[in-house]
Amino acid sequence: MLETQDLNEQPTTRLDNKTITRRLYQYALRAKKTFVVALIMLVIGVGAELAGPFIAKNIIDNHMFAINQPFYQTTADDPHAAEYNGAYYKRQGFWGDGETKGLEVHVVQSGTSFYFVEGPMDNTTGDKTFDDGTLTIRTAQGEQAVYPAVALSSTELFSFYQPELPGIYQLVGLYFIFLLITIVTEFGKTYWMQSSANKVIQELRIDLYAHIQRLPVPFFDNLPAGKVVSRVTNDTEAVKDLFVAVLSNFSSGAVYMLGVYIALFILDFRLGMVCLFLVPLLILWIILYRNIATKYNRIIRSRLSEINAIINESIQGMSIIRIFRKQKQTEDEFEKLNNDYQFFQNKMLRLNSLTSFNLVNVLRNLTFALVLWYFGSASLGSFDSAISLGVLYAFVDVLGRLFQPMTGMVNQLAALDLSMVSAGRVFELLDEEGEHVTDGAMPRYKGNVRFQDVTFAYKKDPVLKHIDFEAKQGQTVALVGHTGSGKSSIINLLFRFYDPQQGTITIDGQNIRELPKQWIRQHMGIVLQDPYLFTGTIASNVSLDNEQISRERLEQALRDVGAEQILSDLPKGFDEPVVEKGSTLSAGQRQLISFARALAYDPAILILDEATANIDTETEALIQSALEVLKRGRTTFIVAHRLSTIRSADQILVLHRGEIVERGSHEELMEIDGRYRQMYRVQTGIGSNAILDGTEQPQDREAPVPTGLRTT
Repeated sequence: MLETQDLNEQPTTRLDNKTITRRLYQYALRAKKTFVVALIMLVIGVGAELAGPFIAKNIIDNHMFAINQPFYQTTADDPHAAEYNGAYYKRQGFWGDGETKGLEVHVVQSGTSFYFVEGPMDNTTGDKTFDDGTLTIRTAQGEQAVYPAVALSSTELFSFYQPELPGIYQLVGLYFIFLLITIVTEFGKTYWMQSSANKVIQELRIDLYAHIQRLPVPFFDNLPAGKVVSRVTNDTEAVKDLFVAVLSNFSSGAVYMLGVYIALFILDFRLGMVCLFLVPLLILWIILYRNIATKYNRIIRSRLSEINAIINESIQGMSIIRIFRKQKQTEDEFEKLNNDYQFFQNKMLRLNSLTSFNLVNVLRNLTFALVLWYFGSASLGSFDSAISLGVLYAFVDVLGRLFQPMTGMVNQLAALDLSMVSAGRVFELLDEEGEHVTDGAMPRYKGNVRFQDVTFAYKKDPVLKHIDFEAKQGQTVALVGHTGSGKSSIINLLFRFYDPQQGTITIDGQNIRELPKQWIRQHMGIVLQDPYLFTGTIASNVSLDNEQISRERLEQALRDVGAEQILSDLPKGFDEPVVEKGSTLSAGQRQLISFARALAYDPAILILDEATANIDTETEALIQSALEVLKRGRTTFIVAHRLSTIRSADQILVLHRGEIVERGSHEELMEIDGRYRQMYRVQTGIGSNAILDGTEQPQDREAPVPTGLRTT
């Protein structure tokens, strides 16, 4: 079973954030058109949304409080004229150059009341009081001015506001137009951004899966299947979140913040300078957060991979777990991994709770307090202060919008770091050296195989030593020996899953190192003791969806191995559905399908790895004649423990501790009182006391032949 790795264990190679970012950028370029469209939508949307505060400022300063400007008497037909006591007045902002102005009047506010003052006024700011038709204004310098005034009723006051309504209506209409633009661009930005992200992740997963197909067999000896699955599914999904959520929030936030700061400086330069301190603070915040979070996220992703691995292993070996009553032990191992995962998840939860929305709120409140304290008090007290009330309103509105993207960016920091860690794991797998895939094919070779002084080791100790033999076209060569003697290692070398450290292997006189691996395997076939079937149908498992194998050819292959008789009871015959590994079929049925697969591919070299070991006697007798047809004209290697199945072999190689200790035909080896004769007597019951000494064990375990026939 899987064991939990040490919490402080670090991988031998790790990509830095700069490299990961550069490679993610290269993938993003594959969908650059849609990303550009999304960015354009984003810029337009930000501009349209930020137009709102400027429209509000215009309404406040140029219309709602514009009546504080002087009014001049005009004619009744003037569209901007306000009527009061039979006379018509137009405020200063509506007068054009060269127009003749009439009598000057003012509308002055004192508290919640408004007063009409006829004639020019030197100053309209200060402390105002009204008593018995007299308006008194006292300035901060102690000066005092007295003007005759008349209180305005609500109807009379509205008449002065009425000329402002058309302008207000236009601005409100413009606001709704910008609002509609914002809605459309937000939809477009979200759609194009996510479609771009989906495209990028599709490309990344295709590249990753294709690379896994090219990885050498030794790579999978050291990495559990569940961890590989986690890289392809969980880690790429986290990278998708990077493009969909993180990139969207950060790009939107950056553009939005830039737009906000431009708007702040347009409104008032001093106010914009006051708020600049937020930018370096945000950058420092992100750097500190990532330095802490990356350490946790690496362990979290590692634990998730280990959890997937143990789940995959448990499902694959469920029958063994139950037979040997290992459920409790398996649960304990899973619980240990799950507890580690939860422990570091809680660490991340505490970190995110401390450095997320709450901290943004604190910054926002401090900034608002600073702005209102420094600028707001004077603005609220008078209309002619350091900044206008409209500017202050617009500034507060825009400043509030500044914290929306900040909140979005901060809340995505956890996803950003997790995505970067996952991207690093994906790229590390992509950086593993794979086998070169060569297009094209080679003509079907004859199948003359020669091993010349071949020595091979999986790690340090050799499992094959000075192997030397020749198998000619049409011959059957049997490999026998006790477990660990090197039989499967010879097959691994023949398939070029591994290459020997010493010696050469040739096919038809050509060194196989000089040939692309895919070309060699194209004309090889294998039948395993426990054949692997893929999800699909019986027919698809014979052809493996190879377009060159016709329906007639695969059906004929099934008939030639006697499968028609064995599979006739299935409801859909050769189109019977097959689940993963063919678990709904008997061992004999699976083996027959594997034989038919080998026959349909018509290999020049055929390997039978204990092909009849799991077949009952009746089924074995049925396919013996089919085997003779299958071997005809092909170089056949038989890995066998049941020596009765190889009596007709042209050459039998007896291996012991990685060396060929005996060779010859069955009759020749039986004449020698050697290892083969002893094994044969033990199996047949003749001289059963002649059992080999148990001390004769291999020094190194050999790797099994990879299951399945599909090769790249």
